[in-house]
Formats: sequence, structure tokens, C-alpha cells
Amino acid sequence: MSLFSRRELLDAAARITALAAWPAGAAADDYPSRPIRLVIPYTAGAAGDQIGRPWADRTAPLLGPIYVENIGGAGGAIGSAAVAQSAPDGYSLLLGNGSTQVLIPLSSAQPAYDAVRDFRAVYRLITSTLAFAVHPSLPVKDLQELTAFAKANPDKLSFGTPGLGTGNHLVGEMFRRQSGLGADFIHVPYRGMGPATNDLVSGQISSVIAVVSSQILQLHHAGKLRLIAVTSDRRLSGAPDIPTVFEAGMPGLGYAGWFGLFAPRATPDTVVERIAAATRTAMADPKLRESYRSQGLEPDVDSGPDKFQRLVEDELARLAPVVKAIGLKRD
Repeated sequence: MSLFSRRELLDAAARITALAAWPAGAAADDYPSRPIRLVIPYTAGAAGDQIGRPWADRTAPLLGPIYVENIGGAGGAIGSAAVAQSAPDGYSLLLGNGSTQVLIPLSSAQPAYDAVRDFRAVYRLITSTLAFAVHPSLPVKDLQELTAFAKANPDKLSFGTPGLGTGNHLVGEMFRRQSGLGADFIHVPYRGMGPATNDLVSGQISSVIAVVSSQILQLHHAGKLRLIAVTSDRRLSGAPDIPTVFEAGMPGLGYAGWFGLFAPRATPDTVVERIAAATRTAMADPKLRESYRSQGLEPDVDSGPDKFQRLVEDELARLAPVVKAIGLKRD
């Protein structure tokens, strides 16, 4: 299975060529002396915006102007590759996650970037969980009922994700294997979670596997979609009615996601530490922490470059055999 189509690779190359011409920054000891760009590698309105934009707003008084640029496509790979090829001066940052920094590099036959060679971790902002969401017309309330319905209606159920090789996709593939559904549960990759969610609400697809966010919770409470399971090991405080995959008897579907800041690999230590220190101060703000918790996210108030880098490298090592075993990795 190839992660990128030829068109997506050409689009990514065009983006990278344009962004490589971004003007060089000032010396590291003068950092920051101009606006910082935060690339969110997903379409506007998706979960990345609800994490990255509050960080930018709260950190701007500490670092100066920060503007957000959404570069969606290929499950986050296009925007991530753009930052990997940017000048390593601290003026281009990536809001990466377990998909962009772990699963996409592991899944692609021709990765556009290397998570370790091309990036350095700065600070993990939040941890998150995924949720199985279905259209309210679907007569299922848990994973067992979803499995039974899919088997009784072969080739009629689909699940949307923000792209091939994402954590959402990984969980969907593991569910297909553990439930025995196989091809009866059809994967539909999108260019972001926003379009996938819109198609679920309108009934174009049967289900999605989504990062839990304020939007997803609001749609659940409004009856526009139904959450039937979360991949965390405990129920969400914002939606305690939703059972976990552990309660559903599928502990193998447990998955903890995260979002955090990354810089191009050669970014100076002093710049990385400056961004991390400002972020640590911002994360101490109760209002910012509450804004994340209200979305079903858990803020990380004790992260840092070295600690976060180890987490990324550990996950790469842990998930490499899993990705290959379920067929996401093409030799």
C-alpha cells in the first residue's frame, strides 16, 4: 500500500520548493526577531486548529507574533515535509502528532521525510484519544453491534480517517483484524478530519475514527453523530456515557494520541530551548489548560525537548512491527 499518490508527491514537491525560499532568520541569540510560522498539517477546522491556535495565542506575548498556516493533504505528510525542508532557524514550526512523526514515516514506501533525521522535538502539548463515531441512523450503540451489523451487511459500511497511515487509520485496521470484518469495513481516506466529519454528519459515509475534540463532542451531544467507543483506558469526563475499547473487550485497540511542536533538525539548541521555555510558561496558564480539557484533551505541563524526543523514538521502535504486520508497510 503506497502512502502517497503521484499527484500528492508532486504537490508536496511544489510546496517544499516554494517554502525553501523563505528568508533566513536572524542570529540565534537575537531570536525571535520576526513572526514565527506554525504549520498545522491539516485542513482548517480540524482538531489541529483547536490545539495549535490556542497555543499560538497564549505564547505570542512571550515570543512575539505567531501566525498559523494550514497545509493539509496526505494525512499530514505534505505540511510536515514543508517544515522539514524549511530553514532551521526557529521561524517555521510544525504541530506534529503520532501520525505525522511516527506512522507516516513507518508506513510510506518512499517517505518524504525522516522523523528523526529531519526533525527535533520541542514540546508535547497534549495527549488525546480517538473515538469511533457512527451516523445516528446506524442501529449500533457499541463495537459489538457495529461488528454484527457490518457482517450482516457486507461492503456497506465505511470508516473515514484523515488519511492513509494516520493513527486513525491504524486503529481502524486493527479493528478490522480483531473483529474479523476485513473488507466488509471499507476505509475512506480524506484530506483531513474536517471533511470526513462533514460527510459523516450528512450521511455520505457510515462512520469515522476521529480525534476527540470539542466539535466531535458537541456533535455527539446534539445527536448529529453517535460516539460508540473511545480508545483511552478510561471514560472521558466530558462524555462519561461513551464506553472504552477495553470495556468492549478489545484492549488491543487502546491508543493514546498526542500533538506537539517540532522544528527542523538543525535548529540551534538555544532557539529550541527558548520555544520550549515559553511553551512551558504558557501551559501553566489555567485558562489554556481548561481550553484543552474542555475538548477531551489532556495538557502536558511537564514536557521538554529531550523527553519528547525520547517518546517519539520509542514509539517508532514500538510501532514499526505493528505497522508491518497489519499491512500498512510496503517493503
